[in-house]
Amino acid sequence: MSFDPPTLIARVLTLVIAFTLHEYAHAWTATRFGDYTAMGAGRLTLNPLSHLDPFGTLMLIVAGFGWAKPVPINPAVIRRNSHAGVMWVSLAGPLANLLMALVAAIPLRLKLVDIAQPSGAIFPSAGFFLLTFVLINLTLFIFNLLPLAPLDGEKVLTFFLPGSWQPVFDGIRRYGPVVLLMLVVVGPRLGFDLLSKLISEPVMAIARFLINR
Repeated sequence: MSFDPPTLIARVLTLVIAFTLHEYAHAWTATRFGDYTAMGAGRLTLNPLSHLDPFGTLMLIVAGFGWAKPVPINPAVIRRNSHAGVMWVSLAGPLANLLMALVAAIPLRLKLVDIAQPSGAIFPSAGFFLLTFVLINLTLFIFNLLPLAPLDGEKVLTFFLPGSWQPVFDGIRRYGPVVLLMLVVVGPRLGFDLLSKLISEPVMAIARFLINR
């Protein structure tokens, strides 16, 4: 899939910022709960090179979804300090993406910039970049909250499940990556694009709510 230069530049800049702050939020929150594993691994940093996964970055550029290198944590240490700690560490990344989308939407909602991209321009306009930034961060927010391993939403759901349900969920957790692969790669090729219903439509609905007066 090819993109014009403004779109490609806007996507690359967005993913560098979005992935970096997403993973930094995980690492920062883990340290607040007494787990310094991420710090020791050099992940408590805003240096994008410490967080970006090459293939996950490429997928975001060409397919609209992707991932960064997971931040290592020690769940046992976190749970000793807080029963809900692992859930909050997992939720911190998606919430960082939501916060970035909210901030970027402010100039668009106030009509301070024009969303239209000038024809023939090499670089994205401020409005076009902000719109891309909002859409991708909302995509990352919702995508990462899907309750499938290894996404953040799986650990969030685990925290809220009744104890009697935990053995059942533990049994199906191992199939999370396979289900995710089916949704992302196989489904669209078979004309069953459930992922679009789960992510694209909510993203557009939220974006319209944030941007339109």
